[in-house]
Amino acid sequence: MATVFSKVISGEFPGRFVWQDEVCVGFLSIAPLAYGHTLVVPRVEVDKWTEAEPELVAHLSQVAHRIGKAQVEAFGSARAGLAIAGYEVPHLHLHVWPSNSLADHDFSQVITDPEDAAMDEAAEKLRVALRLMGDAEHVPAEED
Repeated sequence: MATVFSKVISGEFPGRFVWQDEVCVGFLSIAPLAYGHTLVVPRVEVDKWTEAEPELVAHLSQVAHRIGKAQVEAFGSARAGLAIAGYEVPHLHLHVWPSNSLADHDFSQVITDPEDAAMDEAAEKLRVALRLMGDAEHVPAEED
Protein backbone atom coordinates (compact mmCIF):
# COMPACT_ATOMS: atom_id res chain seq x y z
CA MET A 1 0.00 0.00 0.00
CA ALA A 2 1.40 3.39 -1.02
CA THR A 3 2.23 5.87 1.72
CA VAL A 4 0.78 9.37 1.80
CA PHE A 5 4.21 10.62 0.66
CA SER A 6 4.16 8.32 -2.37
CA LYS A 7 0.76 9.79 -3.22
CA VAL A 8 2.18 13.31 -2.96
CA ILE A 9 5.16 12.33 -5.14
CA SER A 10 2.87 10.75 -7.77
CA GLY A 11 0.59 13.80 -7.84
CA GLU A 12 -2.38 11.95 -6.39
CA PHE A 13 -2.23 14.30 -3.38
CA PRO A 14 -1.15 17.96 -3.67
CA GLY A 15 2.26 19.17 -2.56
CA ARG A 16 4.29 22.37 -2.65
CA PHE A 17 7.46 21.06 -4.28
CA VAL A 18 10.75 22.91 -4.02
CA TRP A 19 13.08 20.09 -5.19
CA GLN A 20 12.80 17.16 -7.59
CA ASP A 21 15.46 14.77 -8.83
CA GLU A 22 15.56 11.13 -9.84
CA VAL A 23 16.13 9.94 -6.24
CA CYS A 24 14.05 12.26 -4.06
CA VAL A 25 11.76 15.24 -3.76
CA GLY A 26 11.44 18.13 -1.34
CA PHE A 27 8.05 19.58 -0.50
CA LEU A 28 6.71 21.78 2.26
CA SER A 29 5.39 20.14 5.42
CA ILE A 30 1.66 20.62 5.99
CA ALA A 31 2.41 20.92 9.73
CA PRO A 32 5.49 23.15 9.72
CA LEU A 33 7.66 24.23 12.62
CA ALA A 34 8.17 27.43 10.61
CA TYR A 35 7.11 28.59 7.17
CA GLY A 36 9.54 26.99 4.74
CA HIS A 37 9.74 23.68 6.68
CA THR A 38 10.55 21.13 3.99
CA LEU A 39 10.43 17.35 3.92
CA VAL A 40 13.10 15.60 1.85
CA VAL A 41 11.59 12.28 0.80
CA PRO A 42 13.01 9.45 -1.31
CA ARG A 43 10.92 8.29 -4.24
CA VAL A 44 11.40 4.69 -3.14
CA GLU A 45 9.34 3.64 -0.14
CA VAL A 46 11.52 2.74 2.80
CA ASP A 47 10.34 3.15 6.38
CA LYS A 48 13.34 3.61 8.68
CA TRP A 49 16.46 5.53 7.73
CA THR A 50 18.53 2.74 9.26
CA GLU A 51 17.03 0.34 6.70
CA ALA A 52 17.90 2.55 3.71
CA GLU A 53 21.00 2.06 1.61
CA PRO A 54 23.81 4.35 2.82
CA GLU A 55 24.00 5.97 -0.64
CA LEU A 56 20.33 6.95 -0.39
CA VAL A 57 20.80 8.46 3.07
CA ALA A 58 23.85 10.35 1.80
CA HIS A 59 21.89 11.76 -1.16
CA LEU A 60 18.99 12.83 1.07
CA SER A 61 21.47 14.53 3.39
CA GLN A 62 23.08 16.39 0.50
CA VAL A 63 19.70 17.62 -0.72
CA ALA A 64 18.69 18.61 2.82
CA HIS A 65 21.96 20.56 3.07
CA ARG A 66 21.16 22.51 -0.11
CA ILE A 67 17.61 23.21 1.07
CA GLY A 68 18.86 24.25 4.53
CA LYS A 69 21.29 26.74 2.98
CA ALA A 70 18.45 28.11 0.85
CA GLN A 71 16.23 28.46 3.93
CA VAL A 72 18.87 30.47 5.79
CA GLU A 73 19.18 32.74 2.76
CA ALA A 74 15.46 33.01 1.94
CA PHE A 75 14.17 33.50 5.48
CA GLY A 76 17.16 35.16 7.13
CA SER A 77 17.26 32.49 9.82
CA ALA A 78 20.29 31.90 12.02
CA ARG A 79 20.41 28.20 11.15
CA ALA A 80 18.51 25.39 9.49
CA GLY A 81 17.19 22.61 11.68
CA LEU A 82 17.46 18.98 10.59
CA ALA A 83 15.70 15.93 12.01
CA ILE A 84 14.81 12.40 11.01
CA ALA A 85 11.86 11.23 13.10
CA GLY A 86 9.71 8.97 10.98
CA TYR A 87 6.81 8.50 13.36
CA GLU A 88 4.21 10.48 11.43
CA VAL A 89 4.44 8.61 8.12
CA PRO A 90 6.19 5.24 7.62
CA HIS A 91 8.22 6.59 4.71
CA LEU A 92 11.74 7.90 5.34
CA HIS A 93 11.88 11.70 5.36
CA LEU A 94 14.20 14.42 6.58
CA HIS A 95 12.72 17.52 8.16
CA VAL A 96 14.57 20.75 7.29
CA TRP A 97 13.35 24.09 8.62
CA PRO A 98 14.47 27.67 9.25
CA SER A 99 15.54 28.03 12.89
CA ASN A 100 16.54 30.91 15.11
CA SER A 101 16.77 29.12 18.46
CA LEU A 102 16.59 25.71 20.09
CA ALA A 103 12.94 26.45 20.89
CA ASP A 104 12.27 26.19 17.13
CA HIS A 105 13.02 22.45 17.35
CA ASP A 106 9.98 21.55 19.45
CA PHE A 107 7.70 19.40 17.28
CA SER A 108 4.83 19.93 19.72
CA GLN A 109 4.78 23.55 18.48
CA VAL A 110 4.00 22.94 14.79
CA ILE A 111 1.68 25.31 12.98
CA THR A 112 -1.46 23.17 12.78
CA ASP A 113 -3.38 25.36 10.33
CA PRO A 114 -0.83 27.18 8.17
CA GLU A 115 -2.09 29.92 5.89
CA ASP A 116 -2.17 28.91 2.22
CA ALA A 117 -0.83 32.27 1.02
CA ALA A 118 2.08 32.11 3.48
CA MET A 119 2.84 28.51 2.44
CA ASP A 120 2.80 29.46 -1.25
CA GLU A 121 5.06 32.45 -0.55
CA ALA A 122 7.48 30.28 1.46
CA ALA A 123 7.67 27.70 -1.33
CA GLU A 124 8.41 30.37 -3.91
CA LYS A 125 11.07 31.99 -1.71
CA LEU A 126 12.80 28.62 -1.40
CA ARG A 127 12.58 27.94 -5.14
CA VAL A 128 14.11 31.33 -5.89
CA ALA A 129 16.92 30.83 -3.36
CA LEU A 130 17.70 27.35 -4.70
CA ARG A 131 17.81 28.65 -8.28
CA LEU A 132 20.15 31.47 -7.24
CA MET A 133 22.41 28.89 -5.56
CA GLY A 134 22.76 27.05 -8.89
CA ASP A 135 20.20 24.28 -8.34
CA ALA A 136 17.69 25.35 -11.00
CA GLU A 137 17.75 21.94 -12.68
CA HIS A 138 16.16 20.44 -9.55
CA VAL A 139 13.66 23.20 -8.83
CA PRO A 140 10.19 22.89 -10.34
CA ALA A 141 9.15 25.86 -12.45
CA GLU A 142 5.88 26.12 -10.53
CA GLU A 143 3.87 24.15 -8.03
CA ASP A 144 3.21 20.59 -9.15
